[in-house]
Amino acid sequence: MASLLVTAPVAVPAAATPAPAGAAEAASNQAGKILRIGVNREVDTLNPFMSITLMGTSILRSQFEFLTTYSQGSMTPEGALAERWEVSDDKLTWTYHIRKDVKWSDGKPVTAKDAAWTFQKMLDDEVARTANGSYVQQWESVKAVGDHKLEIKTKVPQATMDALDIPIVPEHVWSKMSDISAEPEYPMVGNGPYYITEFKEAQFTKMKANPHYWRGVPKVDEVHFIYYSNSDASVSALQSGEVDLINPLTPTQFDALQGAPDIALNNAQNRRFNELLINPGAATNDGTPIGNGNPALKDIKLRQAIAQAIDSKTLVDKVWSGYATEAAGYIPPMFSDFAWKPSGDQVRKFDLDAANKALDEAGYKKGSDGIRLDKQGKPLNLRLLTHAERDVDENASPFIKGWLKEIGIEVTVEPKSDNQVNEETTRGEFDLAISGWSANPDPDYVLSLQTCANRPNADGTGATPDSFLCNEEYDALYAKQLSEFDRSKRVEIVKQMQEILYEQATLVIFGYDNALEAFRTDTFEGFPKQPTDSGVIMFQQSYWGLLGATPKGEGPVPSYEGGGTAASGEDTTEAAGEDSSNTGLVLGIVGGVIVVVLVAGLLVARGRRKTADDRE
Repeated sequence: MASLLVTAPVAVPAAATPAPAGAAEAASNQAGKILRIGVNREVDTLNPFMSITLMGTSILRSQFEFLTTYSQGSMTPEGALAERWEVSDDKLTWTYHIRKDVKWSDGKPVTAKDAAWTFQKMLDDEVARTANGSYVQQWESVKAVGDHKLEIKTKVPQATMDALDIPIVPEHVWSKMSDISAEPEYPMVGNGPYYITEFKEAQFTKMKANPHYWRGVPKVDEVHFIYYSNSDASVSALQSGEVDLINPLTPTQFDALQGAPDIALNNAQNRRFNELLINPGAATNDGTPIGNGNPALKDIKLRQAIAQAIDSKTLVDKVWSGYATEAAGYIPPMFSDFAWKPSGDQVRKFDLDAANKALDEAGYKKGSDGIRLDKQGKPLNLRLLTHAERDVDENASPFIKGWLKEIGIEVTVEPKSDNQVNEETTRGEFDLAISGWSANPDPDYVLSLQTCANRPNADGTGATPDSFLCNEEYDALYAKQLSEFDRSKRVEIVKQMQEILYEQATLVIFGYDNALEAFRTDTFEGFPKQPTDSGVIMFQQSYWGLLGATPKGEGPVPSYEGGGTAASGEDTTEAAGEDSSNTGLVLGIVGGVIVVVLVAGLLVARGRRKTADDRE
């Protein structure tokens, strides 16, 4: 298995050529005014009502403004489209005051009516709730009070109302769409720092600076996300100057680029978790079974034995070469308040002997070939769905296959494209799958992925599930945390929910990999990080990295601490260039959805269950 780890030089094999339309065009761009980002993950969709992958949502975060965003420094909610807001004494009515100086990229004014239309569409149309429906499940009504005031009433108190990760779309464009799930037309009208002008699947996404952006026009004229078939190809493009910025790097690539001329490295703590999904019996939101998962996995004892056969330390050491943190709870450790880890008798240590014993006691007898039989006498042969040419998947799957063989379970690895993984996991057509998500500072969204209500409808839309868990106790706690405004009490509820996830074993956390990224210092001075000192450039929980991208000679790199436009300039080039080995424990993160950087997929994704990895 060790021989399968990526140990080759960073040079790209001749066959690993980038998509011709992207790289050739990017190479001809004038350096400094066009930011060229090398990505190796596909976009699931650029429809903001449907996109859930890291790649898609990150691009859209720079396309559309939200009511609020997460600050650069502390990653706490601050005003974006809404300059301020207040809540009634009973915490059921929220009033947002919409900025008066905001325009769409086509020059038309942004008003509270656009926000009201966006949210009302989600309330009325199940399909429009596919990506972010969990935020509006408990809403009673929404209305615009004139052009600059928005009023939302909730059925119960909702603690996430100052952190709604929902893109606000222009009513004058989207109200004309007969199919809200359809792909948008280009150029897309937006109100973020950039707007999408062109998209070609598996080739490129192009954006231009929004001349009307309320925080100020970016220093970069265009941003191009150029698709490469694998990470070696994107690293080669960085070395040759075809692209300016890439994320992620594999540990081998990161180490190989240490000291490379004109290249700065960044190693930051990530907000992502990586997981093995175990299909417990996929069903729609009304309980109708779907998919073709192995029915044996409905047995919690079998799932727990599989979980005990996964060694996070080996994956951290061998797959991530130490650039990761060992598994604990569902919420990544960078969000220390909400992070949980098992203790005492809760701990399920890696132990193949104990896993074998548990399966023996549960009645899974071994056949003559060493493979166990399920309760119907059929061999336990499981399919492991992975993302083709994704380093984590390629390097982790041999370990998983080997460990499960040791406990009498045969595994067939099935590498497929991102979009295929997305479609098959959404339909419940898997036994095991490698996935992951990028969590937000407020954990509500990733917590909602495990609720009964977040299972999809019969055609795979209407909501976004992760593991297809449906547990009454978990759902009750989810509702309780959503209504709890006392942070300390909410933290304890969230930790109880993670205990249930750990016990149910419908997913097994592998670990939390660092964000490894690189950019060319001969074309760019640097980029604002989130958090400011030790955070990530790409996949942020906002758009700061893209908004403040600073071409060579146009420094210093701006800082957005304190909100609003860049209030001060801070030269971060030296920090990024010299501290290339800083383990970065930074809190910021590449995250999910977010981001500024847009490559949104690079890191992972799972896209419309694409990869949760990818998933935001």
